[in-house]
Amino acid sequence: QVQLVESGGGLVQAGGSLRLSCAASGSIFSINVMGWYRQAPGKQRELVADITSGGTTRYADSVKGRFTINRDNAKNTVYLQMNSLKPEDTAVYTCKADVQRYWYVTSTMAYWGKGALVTVSS
Repeated sequence: QVQLVESGGGLVQAGGSLRLSCAASGSIFSINVMGWYRQAPGKQRELVADITSGGTTRYADSVKGRFTINRDNAKNTVYLQMNSLKPEDTAVYTCKADVQRYWYVTSTMAYWGKGALVTVSS
């Protein structure tokens, strides 16, 4: 029983900013990697950014320098600060977390949120 709930999506003009949040709750022992994926119409889902529990980050080339991912481990929450947004950033952004649910089961399972729509107008 793990749930991921995204918030912060919406409509913004090109050049503007949005901040997405994703809070994980339920039976969680620890979360290794948390990240954001996106899927635009007619496109495959792609990794936008992710972050390890230790703070190591990874970004898609298309968002590098514009987006920043961070997390609050105490709150089991990951954030995506999106600046200088472009129309091509329009997509459904979905949160993923690799969760270890119990101390005695060391493997992780991937959980996904339902997604947040980000629309960037020109």
